Amino acid sequence: MYPSPYEKSNCSDILGPAMNIVFFESEREISPSDERYQHITRVLKKSVGDTFCSGIKNGPEGIAHITRLDDSGLSFDFEERGPMRPLHPIRMIVGFPRPIQLRRLLRDLSSLGASEIMLAGTDLGEKSYRDSRLANPEVARKNIIDGCMQAGATAIPELFMYASVDQVLARVHELPVKIVLDVSPQAVPLASIDFSGVSDQCPLVLAIGSERGWTERERGLFNDAGFTVCSLGNRILRTETAATAALAVALACTGNMEERK
Repeated sequence: MYPSPYEKSNCSDILGPAMNIVFFESEREISPSDERYQHITRVLKKSVGDTFCSGIKNGPEGIAHITRLDDSGLSFDFEERGPMRPLHPIRMIVGFPRPIQLRRLLRDLSSLGASEIMLAGTDLGEKSYRDSRLANPEVARKNIIDGCMQAGATAIPELFMYASVDQVLARVHELPVKIVLDVSPQAVPLASIDFSGVSDQCPLVLAIGSERGWTERERGLFNDAGFTVCSLGNRILRTETAATAALAVALACTGNMEERK
């Protein structure tokens, strides 16, 4: 009998600390030039007959059994151990941060299990950040996948990019539970909000600004869109810190820090 699909205690022994799951799609063979081959052979030092934790992107989790490993490539059989664990009903709006912060931010938000990450240009944000290599959708998605693999979960958050706050708000205007973080006298503590109505059918939208914060124009847009103004205290935080901390608080307050059965 297979263990619980949510039981991961054996994966650290199988895969090691560097990566908690290796993703695949339909392939069952990888070439020596593939970074997964390099990781499995050089970092994990696996050989024929060994196993490692693996999963199908946006699909089931399981164990890979190595059947062939030589200079021409690696072949494996996949043994399904459980279904994909769902992402959490929290959608993140984040003002474009510095490129080096963007890499960490995408990895952290995806490892925590946000269902959507919406990057938006802001009035005070540096426009060149959106033109950086790390903001390229393919590179950004790779960082998201890296975060999922670190978390040992196969569900991959969706990524969207918008030129302005105006554009991103048009996407979420019909959702009822919306919060914007701001350093404001009117802000209430994020942890004091009643999140009991948040569910897969009614996700939470959580907005965090870029490093220079929001303009009065953008504050007016959030107000008109029905956002509640919250804070994480009276300290000014980096965008990546605020986003990760806010998501962690929201996960705890919505009960999503517990296993979703």
